[in-house]
This record gives sequence, structure tokens and C-alpha cells, in this order.
Amino acid sequence: MKEVKKQGGLNAEIQSRIGHQLRAMYDDVVRQGVPDRFADLIRKLDASEASTQMGSAGEQTTKNDGRD
Repeated sequence: MKEVKKQGGLNAEIQSRIGHQLRAMYDDVVRQGVPDRFADLIRKLDASEASTQMGSAGEQTTKNDGRD
């Protein structure tokens, strides 16, 4: 019984074309930037996270672990 080999994968030219098109699409997305409403949301989340971390840091320094 003769084994039939499957030819898999893409040749170098096709891979190159796909890569070029993906880079072009990615560049377009990067050039668009972040919409103002998303930037505002990110700033609010960062501020909220920073205040939460500062609050929990204060709790840790005053916490008694019972080793005194």
C-alpha cells in the first residue's frame, strides 16, 4: 500500500504576502490611536486602582499579626 503524503503549510511567497498585509492592517489600527472616551476610562481605572492600593498599603502597616 502506497502512502500518500499531504503537502501542508504555505509557501514562502504566500507567507510573505500575508505578513505584509497583516503589518499594513496593524499599522492602520495603531495610527488611529485610542478614542478619547477609552483614554478617559483608562485614566479613571488607573486612579481607582492607585487609591485602592494606597488604602490597602495603609492597612498592612497597621495590621497586627500577633507576633508582638
